[in-house]
Amino acid sequence: MTEATVSFSTQSAVGFILRLGRALHMFGYASHRLEELLEQTASRLQLNGQFFSTPTSIYCGFGEMEHQQTYLIRVEPGNLNLGKIVDLDHVLAEVVNHRLTPEEGSAQIDSIVKAKPEYNKFITTLAYGLASVAASQFIGGGVKEMFIAAIIGLMIGLLSLIADLYTPLNKVFEPVAATVAAGIAGALSVWFGPYSVFNATLAGLILLMPGFTLTVALTELTTRNLVSGTSRLSGAMIVFFGIGFGVTLGTKLTLMMFGTPRIGASFPLPWWAAYLSLLLISIAFAILLRAHLRDSIWIMLVVVIAVTVSRTGSALLGPELGPFLGALTVGLTSKIYAQLLRRPSTVTQAPGILLLVPGSLGFQSIASLLDNQIVPGVGIAVRMILTAMALVAGILISNILLPVRRR
Repeated sequence: MTEATVSFSTQSAVGFILRLGRALHMFGYASHRLEELLEQTASRLQLNGQFFSTPTSIYCGFGEMEHQQTYLIRVEPGNLNLGKIVDLDHVLAEVVNHRLTPEEGSAQIDSIVKAKPEYNKFITTLAYGLASVAASQFIGGGVKEMFIAAIIGLMIGLLSLIADLYTPLNKVFEPVAATVAAGIAGALSVWFGPYSVFNATLAGLILLMPGFTLTVALTELTTRNLVSGTSRLSGAMIVFFGIGFGVTLGTKLTLMMFGTPRIGASFPLPWWAAYLSLLLISIAFAILLRAHLRDSIWIMLVVVIAVTVSRTGSALLGPELGPFLGALTVGLTSKIYAQLLRRPSTVTQAPGILLLVPGSLGFQSIASLLDNQIVPGVGIAVRMILTAMALVAGILISNILLPVRRR
């Protein structure tokens, strides 16, 4: 369809924008980016639009102040779905460039929302185990810890499938999963120990740690999206405390049922194992974030570069600048990816940042506080916030150095 043949009504354009905003929110788009994108879309469709997004709702106003028409969309916080974000971005480009009418774009958005997941449940469950194995190696685990972490990861993957079918479990998923993880790690140590129960538990829970949510929240606060940032920050803190409670409960139940866990030191693998783990966790992230298969190689490339730069920077310049350099690298390489392939930078930026986020520090902080180690717990919490702010600074500066021009 050529540009000359396309005409549309104001109401159809409004309907397209409402559907687009709802879909992007469902698939994990950050509030500050969503507001900016919807404003640009309204402008391209010759509409006067104002938008306000929170983690659970979107407010949209169209028209002049005196005659404004306002819409409220109630949405649940969604998990990242990189594949569908790419598909939605393609539809958006077609509509704003007048190759599709808003009605046709709305129909395609509805089809994307209803489409089947990129990967089946079996592969998704395996990805949980794969991510936990790699995470265990990253935080200094040996063969035993990696084996136990794999079991925990698979169990949490199965639990997530149950939570998708049983809504009440979904409301308390993190505490229940943490209880299961701590119980498995402690109980299996009685027969397969000694090993680092803490390492296995943390690695098994790594995908539930809200470090990425914390980083997004601080980004929103930094960009003056105060309501969304505050709400998301509060949600991240609640998840941290829920996981801490679950681990405490699981540990106590293990002591009552199986006796004292056999805890020992871990024996880390050689240096080359870290790069193998990087490849494994890149594959796991691509699956769990539902990226298209064609984007997997780019995700792997950005993840390897980001972690290498972050670790090198930490070794040479200190632990504060390492995450900053890693995030800056992720941001710049993701912008290059977006410009070359005409896809959203989120596709590679989200997995790259996920490996740098301070989720493990948050868990250590909560664990210390629950163990009445107040001073160490507060100190670790401060490190967590500083690390997250370093990531935010890296991402925001990359936006300044290499801004992405929308199609």
